[in-house]
Amino acid sequence: MSAPTGVAALVVAKAPEPGKVKTRLGRDIGMESAARIAAAALLDTLVACRAAVDLGPITRCHISLDGDLDAAVCAEELREALDGWTVHPQVGDDFADRLADAHARLSGPVVQVGMDTPHATPAQLADAAAGLADHDAVLGPAEDGGWWVLALRDPAYAAALVGVPMSTDTTGADTRAALEARGISVGTTATLRDIDTVPDADAAAEAAPGSRFARVWEELRPR
Repeated sequence: MSAPTGVAALVVAKAPEPGKVKTRLGRDIGMESAARIAAAALLDTLVACRAAVDLGPITRCHISLDGDLDAAVCAEELREALDGWTVHPQVGDDFADRLADAHARLSGPVVQVGMDTPHATPAQLADAAAGLADHDAVLGPAEDGGWWVLALRDPAYAAALVGVPMSTDTTGADTRAALEARGISVGTTATLRDIDTVPDADAAAEAAPGSRFARVWEELRPR
């Protein structure tokens, strides 16, 4: 295969509204604080995607957004950060459906990431895109059994996600199996840790000490 060009970065995210994001973490630090953490994670992810454009082969940025940005924590900063992005609404009965729909709105190769890995670097996003030179898809495993990034040479391949149970400890393996069942070759990139608990947030902040996420977590972390 030839190296991909014109790759889109696609962030699939929720507007950080209190009580609707990071609720598991919110049980330990409060829902308002959890929303602030989610906002910081999303802002760092947007910055990483923008920076990945400078590395190539990513050339444009899209976001599939669920929820009401006007009701979100850090709404003004998020709107500023999204200047120049193409914003799509999320559509679908469940998360797998919404993922497939988000990809279907694009053309050409895509690198899709969520908002749970603010410590993901521009280089890691670019590496996922570069992996499409050898594979139809590239999956970045998460330590909890899920995945944090999915690169696809053809966004239509995301139709394979429909019916795959999300947010389980076998989501990564199930996603790989669903893609391979359709004859899609799947490569692997770096393994990262999603943010669901206090130890998860500690690890992410340690991995990206200069990030907005790390600064906000230092302020809000339970003592």
